[in-house]
Amino acid sequence: MIRVAGLGCRRGCPEHELRELLVTTLAERGLAVGDLSALASVDSKADEPGLRALALSLQLPLALLPATELVACEGRLSGASAVVLRETGSPGVAEAAALLHAETLAGRPARLLVDKRRSARATCALACIPEDVDNP
Repeated sequence: MIRVAGLGCRRGCPEHELRELLVTTLAERGLAVGDLSALASVDSKADEPGLRALALSLQLPLALLPATELVACEGRLSGASAVVLRETGSPGVAEAAALLHAETLAGRPARLLVDKRRSARATCALACIPEDVDNP
């Protein structure tokens, strides 16, 4: 099964905070880091050291998606953020990035496994492509 963790963060968010949020979010569904196919975020986070360090330490690919593509998921998000819209150009990062990258990997619709979760400086959401498309 394809599973993607979408991550959003404030500038300078440390790797340990992103890791803790990711592990906690995965644990909600009885999952571990090894169950992930990739991480995803918005392309404006390309220079975030904490995000890059997390992907490297977990040995997971990090997809960085344009905010213009994330906007297409607006109606599928658990909630839009005016702050995130102002900062990135998209009403949400974590959920939209997870959904879009999972769909890119599989070529078919994804669903959210876990809606956006927050820490002080980061957000995380999980999306998947069910193996059995008749039984998501």
